[in-house]
Amino acid sequence: MYLFDNPVLQRELLANLRMRRAFALQLLYVSLLAALVWVLWPRQEQVDFASPQTGRRLLNTFFMGQFVIVTLMAPTFAAGSVSGEKERKTYEMLLASPLDPTAVLLGKFLSAMCFLSILIVSSLPLLVLCYPLGGISITEMFTVYFILLISASTYGLLSIACSTYFRHTAASLVVSYLTILPLAIVTLSLWIALRRQSEHIQLIAVLSLILPGSFAIWFILIKLIRKRLLYPPDIGSDGKDVLNEQEEQHNAVGLVIQRDHFPDRLLAPAKREDLLPDGSNPVLDKELRSEIFAQGTLMLRIVVQVSMFLAIPFMAWFLFFQPAYAGWYTGYVILFNMLVGPVFCAALVTAERERKTLPLLLTTLLKPHTILSAKLLSGLRISSALTAFLTWPLFLAYLLVEDLRAQWLSFFWFVAIIGTTCLITTLLSLFCSVLFRKTTAALIGSYLVILTLFGGPVAARPLLQITALTDDQIAKYSISSPLSAAFSIPVHPKDETGTTSSSLPGFPVHLGFFSFYAPFCPVLYLLTHLLFQKRWKIQ
Repeated sequence: MYLFDNPVLQRELLANLRMRRAFALQLLYVSLLAALVWVLWPRQEQVDFASPQTGRRLLNTFFMGQFVIVTLMAPTFAAGSVSGEKERKTYEMLLASPLDPTAVLLGKFLSAMCFLSILIVSSLPLLVLCYPLGGISITEMFTVYFILLISASTYGLLSIACSTYFRHTAASLVVSYLTILPLAIVTLSLWIALRRQSEHIQLIAVLSLILPGSFAIWFILIKLIRKRLLYPPDIGSDGKDVLNEQEEQHNAVGLVIQRDHFPDRLLAPAKREDLLPDGSNPVLDKELRSEIFAQGTLMLRIVVQVSMFLAIPFMAWFLFFQPAYAGWYTGYVILFNMLVGPVFCAALVTAERERKTLPLLLTTLLKPHTILSAKLLSGLRISSALTAFLTWPLFLAYLLVEDLRAQWLSFFWFVAIIGTTCLITTLLSLFCSVLFRKTTAALIGSYLVILTLFGGPVAARPLLQITALTDDQIAKYSISSPLSAAFSIPVHPKDETGTTSSSLPGFPVHLGFFSFYAPFCPVLYLLTHLLFQKRWKIQ
């Protein structure tokens, strides 16, 4: 009932492992790792085993790359495990079955982690191939894969816990990413601190720090998930008669959203009580006032509070104590938009189809441009407003910090990069929402494209540095990444003479960034418009 005869596990495994994207994703994953080994493989005829830097670099690159993949992919497999049942109206039947909540939890957890574990283990032969290069021990290889599996399990349980608290997968996904982000930062920082130590110290640190901490998190999450699965408060009459928003605001801890006050109405405006004015866009008005955060404002409050809580240490260190690294705080804001932006835009069109309202929308007299522009503006409004909560510390730092006060041009570039990033993530997510038929597929597609454009150049930079390319040539290949653009903006603190230098070192990646996306954004919108017309057969 719990493992071998678990019907939930059997059904989920059959549904997930037979999908075409599972085979395509594994092929792509192994191919990228094989290409990585080929690029880093030493070209000289004789290898100096007294200085095995190649093996160490391969181990660190393997861990960093796979850890980022685990962090990004774990929520996509687990965040919809329970909320998907609610959306398909099958959760009540699951509750009526004789299955124990532990059996349901175990089935959902193992099915979500099965494919992710297959991806992790499939890279082991490639790392073993690099073992003869030296610099890698069996203990270190065991430590690396142990950390990856423990992290995947912890992130999976966190995503399932978020899935039990929300009725929609989009809300569950964004909260999962925000709760996983601090754990990923702590784990990655611990590995960076330990990678120069001996393999025995690494193993002892993992067994004494990461393992007990993970077990404590598992114990708390399992108790919360079992209680939530057995007594779900949002089931019954589709959950519509359960929520009292005034009571929710009265009992809310921390931030309270008031829909009729500024700036709260930018995020969750009150529902319209009068007639729509003539000439207004009904799709835009509907999208702005719809319940995009499931029911109530719980998900919105969690997003704002968690993001601001995580921003405090980054803001203090990179803006006030080390103002020369202001670009790193901008990178944090960009990363936040990369995680949150697609959640509000990847479902703009697919949600209409899943709710069976798209045929009704297409039978209206509205033009495709009117529909798509309304969808784009509504998604951009939420993405920009949430990102703005993290952008205002930049203005505060440039106003208060003496080293930054005279460098308003760099502040302008930082804000422009953040705003352009919001537009790009919204456009890419809207394109995927038109391209795919399901919200989950559109979300995964959006994250893959955004990660390739934004994170690919940053990840490839260490590999390109060992080639014959110069720094300026490498910088030209990274113009698609707003992270590289933010890091390229010079912020010079005052020297001993009290003056600042405004020279621009090397190739200006931020100028190339704007030059690249200036034609890219309108072309992408045009392609989205043409695809929307062709895919749904409208004129």
